[in-house]
Amino acid sequence: MSETVNSKQKLREICRIAARVFYEKGYDGASMQDIAKAVGLTKAGLYHHVGSKDRLLFEIMNYGMDILDEDVLEKIKGIEDPCEKLRQTIIRHIDLVVRARDLEITVILHENRSLKGALRKKINARKKSYIYYLEDLIAQVQECSGRKPLISPTLAAFNLLGIINWLYQWYRPEGAIGQSELTQACVDFFFRGLLGGAALPSPPSGT
Repeated sequence: MSETVNSKQKLREICRIAARVFYEKGYDGASMQDIAKAVGLTKAGLYHHVGSKDRLLFEIMNYGMDILDEDVLEKIKGIEDPCEKLRQTIIRHIDLVVRARDLEITVILHENRSLKGALRKKINARKKSYIYYLEDLIAQVQECSGRKPLISPTLAAFNLLGIINWLYQWYRPEGAIGQSELTQACVDFFFRGLLGGAALPSPPSGT
């Protein structure tokens, strides 16, 4: 059991470091030797853990989706109010994209087209599952509002992902806009568009 845990931890460590190499050099520009050196392994040792460069990219993306599950979906699954659940989903997803310590998420966004075949299908299946989750939650928020929907849950979900997933291209945490200001602006912008200009219901006290 401990050997399995240690192996998983080692793979995650490799993924975190390799993600930064891919981010800096691009998938095509980064060699397995570059990654092995950054990780502190021989090239043969790296291949022992990941098998191939394609497999390593898959593992990084898969780990990124694990982080999304652990830091977003698991943390908000106990929230019953649809509006608050969607609000917290947006807040936590933005945090994943803009925080510097988890570039695995950025690699998912930036190198998606580099993954091919069956491995790409596996990652896309996990992404679709998250999209379906957003569509369902958005539909619940629209129903609770009592208003006629202005946009389909599918279009709203993809618009939301477009807002969040593009942040890594322009947002700089050290810049003039703080993360809390950025997050509040994104939440307000999305909810007002979704609900036709209606204000976002106030979150429960203590959040």
